[in-house]
Amino acid sequence: MSKYEAKYPKAVKCLEEDRKELLAFYDFPAEHWHHIRTTNPIESTFATVRLRTAKTRGCVSRATILAMVYKLGQSAQKRWHRIRGYSRLPEVVRGVKFVDGIAQKERPQQEAA
Repeated sequence: MSKYEAKYPKAVKCLEEDRKELLAFYDFPAEHWHHIRTTNPIESTFATVRLRTAKTRGCVSRATILAMVYKLGQSAQKRWHRIRGYSRLPEVVRGVKFVDGIAQKERPQQEAA
């Protein structure tokens, strides 16, 4: 980083401050990295719904808009892909620590003699 600090001080400062957040995907299984770095699941899920509801605002009742959102969600889920390494999700939920995408096993501590 010091190589670029003289030329790009603001960028280096930003990278140093946000380093932990920028590299957070290494704390997950390696199979999940592709999904974490390349997708925004919330945005992609509701992009179709947002597009349609913005165009029809004011032209429908609450009941019809809810029905339309439901049907658009059903239609969108047909294009969803299963997450790579979905079998590793229970480990993530349990809080298993991953270092560079590899699960770390707890080592028994050796007693002092």
